[in-house]
Amino acid sequence: MGRNIQVASGDGGVFDAYLATAAAPRRTAILLLPEMFGLTPAMKEAADGFAQDGFTTLVPNLFWRDPMPGTLAYEGPERDIAHKRLDAMDRDLAVRDIGASLAAFRAIDGVPGKVVAVGHCVGGRLAALAMPRTDLAGAVSYYGLGISSQGAELATMRGPVQLHYGLADPYVPVAEIEAVKAHAAGNANIEILEYEGAGHSFCNPYRPMFSPADAAEVRARTIDLLERVAEG
Repeated sequence: MGRNIQVASGDGGVFDAYLATAAAPRRTAILLLPEMFGLTPAMKEAADGFAQDGFTTLVPNLFWRDPMPGTLAYEGPERDIAHKRLDAMDRDLAVRDIGASLAAFRAIDGVPGKVVAVGHCVGGRLAALAMPRTDLAGAVSYYGLGISSQGAELATMRGPVQLHYGLADPYVPVAEIEAVKAHAAGNANIEILEYEGAGHSFCNPYRPMFSPADAAEVRARTIDLLERVAEG
């Protein structure tokens, strides 16, 4: 089980984060960037699972600046609130908060310097945004929204990046995936990995689109990247 900690932003604020500490830490740690619903049980359990495998993990609340900063339900009225706060998010500020989270994370005893961002949904988009703007050692995106909008920046991405996409995802259509491929062409650091028949949130066991086999493959590939970063 993890615990809640407080992170100081770079502009005078304080926000919460969930820390899952590995008993026998490996040489890489994870900054887990959450889906639009916030620090849900799914995100905390994912952090606990990575920690059990030796990867100390921090999940920052990147919605703390919103008037509704807490965890929101997947269905019902709170789902609409989650969409509205996603639309209202200032992604540049969110990347700055990721930088603050990195600094706070590395200041914790036993956390290695090499940190990889792993993001779900909007968190996947933010992982890709933060990769060239911070000193992350790598980035992994699970069905990240709108990554193609980074354009030519993808071609120059340094460090290992994995972009995982379900080919039956209504929020990330095939046209978006093809646009990402076009921008990333020639950059050997970026792996674009596709899952036939998988929908959005297929790595989340709390969602109806959960695909256990695909989720297990994504997790194995994520751990492979983490191990490669540790060896690099």
